[in-house]
Amino acid sequence: MLKMTDATSNSPLFATGKTLDSPVSDKSILNKFTEAALERHKREGLDLAIKARWVALAVIAVMLPFLNPRPEVLYYEALLLVLAAIGWAQRRAGVVGQSKAELGLLFLDLSVLAFILLFPNPFMETEVPTPVIYRFGNFMYFYVILAAGTLAYSWRTIMAIGHWTAVLWLTGLAAIWYFGYTDPALGDAFRSVFGGDPRIFQIFDPNSVNLDLRVQEIVVFLIASYTLALTVRRFNLLLLGNAELERERENLSRYFSPNVVAELSQKDQPLNETRTHDAAVLFVDIVGFTTFASGMPPGEVIELLRSFHKRMEQEVFRHGGTLDKYLGDGLMATFGTPTPTDQDAINALRCALSMRNALVEWNDKRSAAGLLQVQAGFGLHYGPVVLGDIGANRLEFAVIGNTVNVASRMEKLTRTLSAEIAISDHLRSVAGSQAAPGETVLNGLVRHPPQDIRGLSEPIVTWTLPRD
Repeated sequence: MLKMTDATSNSPLFATGKTLDSPVSDKSILNKFTEAALERHKREGLDLAIKARWVALAVIAVMLPFLNPRPEVLYYEALLLVLAAIGWAQRRAGVVGQSKAELGLLFLDLSVLAFILLFPNPFMETEVPTPVIYRFGNFMYFYVILAAGTLAYSWRTIMAIGHWTAVLWLTGLAAIWYFGYTDPALGDAFRSVFGGDPRIFQIFDPNSVNLDLRVQEIVVFLIASYTLALTVRRFNLLLLGNAELERERENLSRYFSPNVVAELSQKDQPLNETRTHDAAVLFVDIVGFTTFASGMPPGEVIELLRSFHKRMEQEVFRHGGTLDKYLGDGLMATFGTPTPTDQDAINALRCALSMRNALVEWNDKRSAAGLLQVQAGFGLHYGPVVLGDIGANRLEFAVIGNTVNVASRMEKLTRTLSAEIAISDHLRSVAGSQAAPGETVLNGLVRHPPQDIRGLSEPIVTWTLPRD
């Protein structure tokens, strides 16, 4: 019987991950990033807990028959199945926020564990004093549940485990003291052995629950639960801080390109210093938009611009560009800002060609729906630009310089040259040096005589991709 009690004391070697409530229940606002972070961590904790629980229970189930190869071991095997079922139910009931079902399962889990640890197998053939169960130090296994509770990332869960364990253990202690079986003859035998030292007899008395030791177990357990709760609370604050950073980053990405957001988030004053370096500039504009939209309802015009901007913006970001600004029915994008690379010119040209293909696909859908097709012009140039913040209270990251003006003029030339894409000779030259071997993005470009560009003292050679 003693060996069976000792073996059964190992049965709590499983994990549990539960949340009493959200760690931000004292906050008035839960943004979607906080909710997503809490949900993700809760699910990860519960998944890990249920796997640990089932592995531990399987090991114990295999171990018990070797420790006590008697039919009575089936009683403990059945209790292991109960614990496995509770773990499955906890995983199903786990949510972010308060859940009565989850709280009930948490209390049931601790109650079953306390029952296993405190009450002997009713099918045992040999009966010994009930207080003997305390000789095996089974209370230590509550620490496994306490530690595993941190998987749910709720400090209140840790506090609940501490308080409920104390109540259950003391209740079981009272039940054993009042209703438990004692053997006075066996007690007298122990007294005769330790009669010379009553303190030693008090420790080893098989009929004594050793109240002082039981209280000590509870006090130390509560201290540990409070300490873990503070640790988990601190982790919760870090988790919320990280979720807040994600929210701020997402908000920035609505107004800035991903590379600008990365620059803003990684450095203290990333854009404060004025810089000058080479970059590629791309302008895109809907051809004849004023006439095109004149007969359309305002709502349809806005929806048209949103669809157009969405497709163009996706290509800018996909090719590592920075969306500088929307320009009504067009936009300006830069490549090589805020940090230049050795692929800026070729990326700008690749982007323009991808924008053209995206426009073709969109027009196919519009034609199938009986809508008019949309034409656009693309202008590109490569050269030195000036980057920095402008403004006083409301700062704006600006890219300015003659390169920007030339790129804008290139886009305007698509009308006079009957082309979809117009690029400067300098951009073509740099893009050619940056292109991968065998790349065909420069194929099909037509060379034009030097064109007069307002703002430049000399005409420049222009290359275009004619309209189909």
